[in-house]
Amino acid sequence: MRPKAVIIGPPGSGKTTIGGALADRLGVPLRDTDADVERTAGKPIGEIFIDDGEERFRELEAAAVAAALAEHAGVVALGGGAVLAAETQELLAGQTVVYLRVGLAEAIKRVGLASARPLLVLNPRSQMRKLLEERLPIYERLGTIEVDTDGREPAEIVEEIAKALEGTA
Repeated sequence: MRPKAVIIGPPGSGKTTIGGALADRLGVPLRDTDADVERTAGKPIGEIFIDDGEERFRELEAAAVAAALAEHAGVVALGGGAVLAAETQELLAGQTVVYLRVGLAEAIKRVGLASARPLLVLNPRSQMRKLLEERLPIYERLGTIEVDTDGREPAEIVEEIAKALEGTA
């Protein structure tokens, strides 16, 4: 069993929104690994960072991703930083990975400057720029399907992904 598609991208790229719409379009369930982490920890991601630290969050995240990739045949949406873990990168090899590209300005507009996202708390614009620069090569390497999301409606993005998936079947 393997997912029909695994959605990756930075914060603000639309992983959960597009993942849910794509799952609906394909008639399969969505599994969001951030939601899995929150369920396992019994608290929101922001609280995990504060109470337990980023290292503990990344451990929970890697376990959630491994479980989702092994158990879920629908669409899987990963947290933006999940791709940083070497073991996750290895697990994504051979998967259909949809990389949602988003520009800095659009990502900031979507997540907001007063974001509750733990890695964007201090100076969100600078942090987002740094985060994108650090992760971009990983997203590009892992993505088997790349889709631009800037200035586009979710339905249009989902149609592009669905057509690309038909070409990989």
